[in-house]
Amino acid sequence: MSYEAAEQYAKALKSGQKYVKNAQTQNTNPYPLVLDEIQEEYQIVGQTELGLLNIPTELIVGTRSAGRTAALAGNFMPILEAGTEFGTKWIRLCEAHAEEGIREPVKAYEFLGRFYIQEGNKRVSVLKSYDAPTVAAMVTRILPARTEDPEIQRYYEFLRFYDCAGIYGLSFDKPGGYARLQAALGVGEDHIWTDEERRSFRSGYARFQEAYSRMKQQPASPAEALLVWLQVFRFSDIKELGMGELVDHIASLWPDMKLQSEADTPSIELKPELPEKDKSLVSKLITAVSQPDRIRVAFIYGFDPKTSAWTRAHDQGRLAMEQALGDRVSVQVYIAKERDYFAAMQGAVEDGAELIFATTAPMIDACRKLAALYKQVKVFNCALSQPYTGVTMYYGRIYECKFITGAVAGAMTRNDRVGYVSGYPIFGEPAAINAFALGARMVNPRARVELLWSCTRRDCTQELRRRGISVISNRDGTSPESGSRYYEWGTYHGDREGELVTLALPCWNWGALYEKLVRSALKGSLETGPADKALNLWLGMDSGVIDVELSPTLPDGLRSLAQMLKRELKEGRIDPFRSRIFDGNGVLRCDGETGLSPDALMRMDWLCDNVDGEIPGFEELLPGARELVRTLGLYRDDLTKVKEEKQL
Repeated sequence: MSYEAAEQYAKALKSGQKYVKNAQTQNTNPYPLVLDEIQEEYQIVGQTELGLLNIPTELIVGTRSAGRTAALAGNFMPILEAGTEFGTKWIRLCEAHAEEGIREPVKAYEFLGRFYIQEGNKRVSVLKSYDAPTVAAMVTRILPARTEDPEIQRYYEFLRFYDCAGIYGLSFDKPGGYARLQAALGVGEDHIWTDEERRSFRSGYARFQEAYSRMKQQPASPAEALLVWLQVFRFSDIKELGMGELVDHIASLWPDMKLQSEADTPSIELKPELPEKDKSLVSKLITAVSQPDRIRVAFIYGFDPKTSAWTRAHDQGRLAMEQALGDRVSVQVYIAKERDYFAAMQGAVEDGAELIFATTAPMIDACRKLAALYKQVKVFNCALSQPYTGVTMYYGRIYECKFITGAVAGAMTRNDRVGYVSGYPIFGEPAAINAFALGARMVNPRARVELLWSCTRRDCTQELRRRGISVISNRDGTSPESGSRYYEWGTYHGDREGELVTLALPCWNWGALYEKLVRSALKGSLETGPADKALNLWLGMDSGVIDVELSPTLPDGLRSLAQMLKRELKEGRIDPFRSRIFDGNGVLRCDGETGLSPDALMRMDWLCDNVDGEIPGFEELLPGARELVRTLGLYRDDLTKVKEEKQL
């Protein structure tokens, strides 16, 4: 008996006995799990021979039968003294391993992603004592019957993943994790991994796990944490960063990992006013010292304002804010080249930006990366319902405007039919469609709304007019100050040959928000939400960010009605959704007593019973629409489509 082998056994024995003692103290099972006992709770439908595999030692949790557990603790370390028959054999096996390695594979059963040893318990114990990452095993998989049990559902998701990737060791807490992982890595659900892809992932994931284990707290499983990482950074960054940098980068995403693990919803702020600080004398002195005399602000554009109406609206808001604040603000504009949003934002930070407004939703990943790397910079993204910390979202409750324009449309239609061209099936859009339909029905109980989506076809307005619909709601405008009439913008009426006349135009005035936020920053009172909470500013007509421009050609009575609705909405005395509302399937969605919560409005995924049309699926979208829907789509969490750039 070699001294080294005896010492190894003593070390393993200490670990095993400690495990048993702790388990007994906590009144939990101190021994390996027994597969024969576990599978009695399930209906077994068959088994499959998987052949020779290198199985992760961390997934070896038990034995096939109870008779093989008496000598081992639950961590597979020995609990019998060295002088026993078991101890003697263990030490001899340890000596053989030191001389030539353990080559003979063990025999194991896999059930629900974990392994149970039938032959070779001592070999597993010795290898585990040396922290061997894998054990060679002849594996038989035992298949449980499909049920609605979440554990069974996740296991069958894993089986589909394993058939393509051939990888064990990933465990997700929520359904859809394997599909989201493949999408984040840039491969489809049915992509068969090559040996090189498999090696690359295993080595990168092992390094990620090592870095993750060094964090003081792990709010999610390593696999779930990796999904959060891949939303912000590339998989290749795991290997390129030094271990210290990798740990720091993972730690920077800790709030998001915690938020995702808790399945929390974003905090929705409906008022643009941000909280004032305590006005005690000490607070006043601190605030006075911390208030900057001048602040550097950067606007990140995805498109040139000359060619994009959306960007032009934000640029007009920028100009209005600059004019209002004068030399107290220094503003730079960055147009992202080839959609490299992060490069544009990083350039802004290098130029001294302290506050960044990213003006389109697809910039969210770049915003999150920037917020993780540059904690001193406040980052805002023009998007809705994003469950991420570190970046504050801002958007408008455009459904309020649509309620008014719907009332105008319902009153102006000659045949009880109104057309509605929607843009994308994203958060907040069904609320806008339904508010429009409710407004139309308020003034015309017979009104029906025919819905088409510009993200699925290019001839929506022409098709509606071919159907004999003369009143149509189309794209929104920019700002009340523009004073212009856009062809087929807002709600308009006409006929097949006649001139189109705008009736009411929902419009954006971003300057009102940008001025308020920058003034708050100058006061030292700009809040971006708790560090562990996602904050969405969802602003209504009372903020001045959105409004409805009414045509002077409206009949006097209808114009007065629309102006009254504007006042009532701004003052909070009217709620478009506080009525009995049924969806297209006859399901009662609102009881007329309490209205709907902001989160229910934001995430609404149904249509009123006077809307003729459906919410399109992802496969129906035109290619150019898919990027935005991946980011803000109603079914965002279910999307598993392949990203454009392959990471593996």
